[in-house]
Amino acid sequence: MEIILLKDVEKVGLRGEVVNVARGYARNFLLPRKLAEVATPGRVAEVKRIDAERARHEARSAEQATDVAATLGKTVLRFDVKAGPTGSLFGSVTSTDIADEIWRTRKIRVDRRKIGVDSIKRIGRYTITVDVFEGVTAELKLLVVPEGGELPPEEELAAMEAAEAQAAAEAAAAAAPAAVE
Repeated sequence: MEIILLKDVEKVGLRGEVVNVARGYARNFLLPRKLAEVATPGRVAEVKRIDAERARHEARSAEQATDVAATLGKTVLRFDVKAGPTGSLFGSVTSTDIADEIWRTRKIRVDRRKIGVDSIKRIGRYTITVDVFEGVTAELKLLVVPEGGELPPEEELAAMEAAEAQAAAEAAAAAAPAAVE
């Protein structure tokens, strides 16, 4: 008996497939549990049409995704933010800020959850990944610059970060003996 599966059934087939099974198995197990329906010629034609439409849509979406990824790969976003003398930000640059800036500059909608960064809390140059579509990612470059200034060279950025980390370690070490007493 030919049936169309409404859900994935182990050792039988995947959702949407037209399969041939024993009449008793279909009548006593698959049909009462709404796992399948009888394959009428009209319903089989409809399933084939839906599959063809889905395949065309996915191909079109994949082509569009590669175009969007190419555009994002060429994009460099600049964020002018308030920062302290050591390069730490007063606040942060979040994935929502990045998605909004992509929309403002390139008119491309990107879901903030598809941006591969939590938040940026220091000035510097960053390369982040954006998932555009299944299997299609883009590398996006960010410049987080102090307000009213320019980005210092990489060596200076590394020195600022090291100085801040050392100051934090000294503060933690000074607080530890006080907590013991």
